Amino acid sequence: MATVREARRDPAARDRQRHDAALTDAVHAAQNGDEDGFRRVYRMVHPMLLRYVRTLVGAADAEDVMSEAWLHIARDLGTFHGDGDGFRGWAAKVARNRALDHLRRSGRRPLIGGDESDLLDLPSASDTADEALESVSTDRALALIASLPRDQAEAVLLRVVLGLDAKQAGRVLGKRPGTVRVCAYRGLRKLADMLHPGQPPRPAVGRPAILEDTA
Repeated sequence: MATVREARRDPAARDRQRHDAALTDAVHAAQNGDEDGFRRVYRMVHPMLLRYVRTLVGAADAEDVMSEAWLHIARDLGTFHGDGDGFRGWAAKVARNRALDHLRRSGRRPLIGGDESDLLDLPSASDTADEALESVSTDRALALIASLPRDQAEAVLLRVVLGLDAKQAGRVLGKRPGTVRVCAYRGLRKLADMLHPGQPPRPAVGRPAILEDTA
């Protein structure tokens, strides 16, 4: 979640703070039985979750999986404690579990690639991650994300598409925050290479923001 200092210098961070505050209010309203509050929660979170689940199970099954996920979210909403940022992570974990259950029942594997295990060396600092971020919401970019190794693809989706910090994404994936940061950064570098083939990375000052959050 964006800090106050980040929000002051970054319009996108201010928008994120406003979105998180609105989602927090909607979640609390829904927990108090407000149907309009639940509708607001659904409208704010469902599109991002659907993109994530679609990358795991495919477009044909994603809506059915998300219907099941929302049934679980509605049933267990009273057990959730936290703000809008925390709710996104909690809902993402519910959706991921339902997607993996669906794949197990059908005897299938997730559509995204195999596990990322080569985490010994950090990639060199570059702003290609930021370039990839600008295109990640498009259908083409989502298809490219699905071609990444599984750990990288999920880390990118959770951190960029759903806007989770490394700690929240780590809870969803059952991984350490540092591992999630590296997977997300490596995935974004590969995504940038696919989106801009042959374009050399430009040096950046310091470490990319995707590696900087300390959550």
